[in-house]
Amino acid sequence: MKALVIGGDGYCGWATALHLSNKGYDVAILDNLGRRHWDDKLGVHTLTPIASIQQRIKRWYELTGKKIELFIGDITNYDFLIKAFRQFEPESIVHFGEQRSAPYSMIDREHAVFTQVNNVVGTLNILYAIKEEFPDSHLVKLGTMGEYGTPNIDIEEGYIEIEHNGRKDVLPYPKQPGSFYHLSKVHDSHNIHFACKVWGIRATDLNQGVVYGVLTEETGIDELLINRLDYDGVFGTALNRFCIQAAIEHPLTVYGSGGQTRAFLDIRDTVRCMELAIANPAEAGKFRVFNQFTELFSINDLANMVQKASATLGLKVEVNNIQNPRVELEEHYFNAKNTNLLDLGLKPHYLSDSLLDSLLNFAQKYKGRVDMEQILPKVSWRR
Repeated sequence: MKALVIGGDGYCGWATALHLSNKGYDVAILDNLGRRHWDDKLGVHTLTPIASIQQRIKRWYELTGKKIELFIGDITNYDFLIKAFRQFEPESIVHFGEQRSAPYSMIDREHAVFTQVNNVVGTLNILYAIKEEFPDSHLVKLGTMGEYGTPNIDIEEGYIEIEHNGRKDVLPYPKQPGSFYHLSKVHDSHNIHFACKVWGIRATDLNQGVVYGVLTEETGIDELLINRLDYDGVFGTALNRFCIQAAIEHPLTVYGSGGQTRAFLDIRDTVRCMELAIANPAEAGKFRVFNQFTELFSINDLANMVQKASATLGLKVEVNNIQNPRVELEEHYFNAKNTNLLDLGLKPHYLSDSLLDSLLNFAQKYKGRVDMEQILPKVSWRR
C-alpha cells in the first residue's frame, strides 16, 4: 500500500514514516519544513541534533534499501498539493502536517491566525484533493485529546448517546478546546465529518494524547535517523521536558497545582496506532474517531516519577510549582475511553522505571545542547 505521510519531517511524522517503510509500505513524505523554521524564529532547537530531511531519507535507504519519496511544499497551496497527490497516487494519507503547539498558537494574534489558517485550510485542501481525484483513499488524521477539554463526565471515543426530552440520538462528543491550536483541531474534525457525510470519503480521526519518548525501532538504528526531543516552553511536552530538566538538575516546572490530568502514550505506540488505522480503514462515508492513548497521569504524577527515577541515577532534582501560564482547571475529573485501538490489536508500552531511565540517560547524553533561557515558559494565555 502507498502511504503519504504529510508532516513527515516532524516528531510523530518522521517516526511514523520510517515505521511504515519498515513494515513494507511504499512511503512518501510531504512537508514544508516549517517545524525547523519555527525553531529558528523562536531561537531554540531540539535537544537532539537533527540532520536535513534529505540526509535522513538517504541514510534510511543506505541502511535498509527502502526508498522514501520526498515532496517539499505547503499543503495550503492546492496546486502543489494536488500535483504531489497525482505523482504519488496515495492509498492512505497520514496527516500530521499542522502547527501542533498550544503555546505557539497563544503567542499573539499573528501566531493564532497562522495556526488556524495553516491547520484548517491545509486539511480542507486535503479533503478536496481526496474528493476530486482520490475518492477511495483513506485519510488518517492526527487529532488531539485536547479537543475534549476536561468535562465532568466520561470522555467517549468521538460520539456520545444523548437522551433529551424523551428522545435519543448519537451525536459528536461536545468539544471544549483550551487554545487556538486545539480549536483548529476541532474545526478540522467538523470539516472532515462533514466531508465524509456529503462526499462519501473515508477518514479516521486519531485523538492523540501527549506523546513521550524519542526512540522507536527505526529511529534508534543510526544517529542520522534520530528524532526530535523538545524541552522548551513552546514545543516541549510535559514528560520529555521534565526528563531534560532533570538531566541538568534543574527543578521540574509544574504549572500551578499540578493536578491537571491528561492522556499519554509512548512514541512507539503512536507509530503502531497509525499502522493499525491504515491496515483497518474506515468504510466509505464513515468518520471514525479513536482516542489514541494508553495511560492517564496528572502532571504531579509525572514529576514525582521523574524525581524518583532521577534519584536512582544520582541526580538531585526538586519539584517546583510555578504560576500556570495557561487558563485551565488544575483539579478536575478526567476519565477517557480508549478501547477501539486496543480492539484492533494495540499492545501498549506502559510508562516504566526502565523507560524513564532510558529517557534520562538520553537527555544526559545531549544535555550540553540545552539552552537555559528556554527552560521556563514565556507564553501566557492571559496576555
